[in-house]
Amino acid sequence: MPEAVLSIDGVVAGYGGGDVLKGVTFDVPAGGVTCIVGPNGSGKSTLLKAVSGLVRPRLGSITFQGENLVGRSPRQILERGIVQVPQNHSLFREMTVRQNVELGAYLVRDKRVIAERYERVAAAFPIVSERAGDKAGALSGGQQRLVEFARCLMLDPTLVVLDEPSMGLDPKTLRQMFQTVRRMNEAGRTILLVEQNARQALRLADQGVVMENGRVRLQGSGHEVLHHPEIGALYLGGSIEETVTG
Repeated sequence: MPEAVLSIDGVVAGYGGGDVLKGVTFDVPAGGVTCIVGPNGSGKSTLLKAVSGLVRPRLGSITFQGENLVGRSPRQILERGIVQVPQNHSLFREMTVRQNVELGAYLVRDKRVIAERYERVAAAFPIVSERAGDKAGALSGGQQRLVEFARCLMLDPTLVVLDEPSMGLDPKTLRQMFQTVRRMNEAGRTILLVEQNARQALRLADQGVVMENGRVRLQGSGHEVLHHPEIGALYLGGSIEETVTG
């Protein structure tokens, strides 16, 4: 197994005194795609917020490249190379596509570096170059999601955290979105992904993690989790027989 870029160990966290996460432990291998699935309310999004510094764990540790992130601010975590694309669309609708993408580099002071990264991102995401001068609000939901992906790469992150990126996308755009996630991974980014479209996400993933009631229920390769009969019946839709034979 590759070395872990992120280690989550015994994390207990929640809101207003109530624990949503109840001792979550697993590693995110460097260079791979780790997909977290599970029913609503299992703690998936809360875990991503803990990784990004938006929720502070009450117990446990979150270690990134050997450094404990617990207690670090979201900005400090960004500076260390972790970028999250949130579930809800987050572009500034009245700003142009180019302005939105360039905002992704707001921690970078060197204008030359920003310009170089923008050119690389625009080459990787045709929507950025084709619609650079258009207002972001004029884009479809799927196009906005791709621009959000492009924007997150402006900080040259080591770990990209994606929270339900397929939310609200039509089937054609859904396929394009997963292809884009694969390309980001092939370009050297480690991906930590929470996804409602569990079947497609697990097919893409090197590692699958199933959460239930704030705990890790099952962990294995994406293929193992996808074809686990009990998990398939509970979380992926269809009967156990369909999951086994499919």
